[in-house]
Amino acid sequence: MDLLPEARPENASYGKQAYWDERYAKEDQDATFDWFQSYADIKHLIGPFMPRGKASKILVLGCGNSTLSADLYEDGYRNVTNIDFSSVVIDRLSKQHRDKPEMKWIKGDVRSLPFEDGSYDVAIDKGTMDAMLAEKGDVWNPSEEVKKACRQEVDEVCRVLVHGGVFLYL
Repeated sequence: MDLLPEARPENASYGKQAYWDERYAKEDQDATFDWFQSYADIKHLIGPFMPRGKASKILVLGCGNSTLSADLYEDGYRNVTNIDFSSVVIDRLSKQHRDKPEMKWIKGDVRSLPFEDGSYDVAIDKGTMDAMLAEKGDVWNPSEEVKKACRQEVDEVCRVLVHGGVFLYL
């Protein structure tokens, strides 16, 4: 008996930049969406992994229009860099959060991060790799292309983290 649901064909679009640009362009300017849980729900889990406390340099991978970054900032984590491959969401959020001067918004790909080695204390992936894995077929047996993309993200995260840095995959 197979108890796992079949992958929905439209989910395969989650790994494509065009899907996200189109989705964000259609949404209200102030729309937000948090995969899984809000920051309030997980902050007690994240805090202990911040090696330099509130001074930790944090990279949010595939930030989308989640409130995670703004919530981190409001909680005192000022050194937050956000990266997403959708220029639509990066442009929108950089304007919305221009009152947070320490927060950075970068258009880029998590598989090829535009940062120097050892630049961050913590990297947070909250749904980005899951979106890459949402292709057609068996999620427990992804294609070679998807496995390669996931390896690239992990390799890049390891490269940009300081020695002893933390990769939080939520």
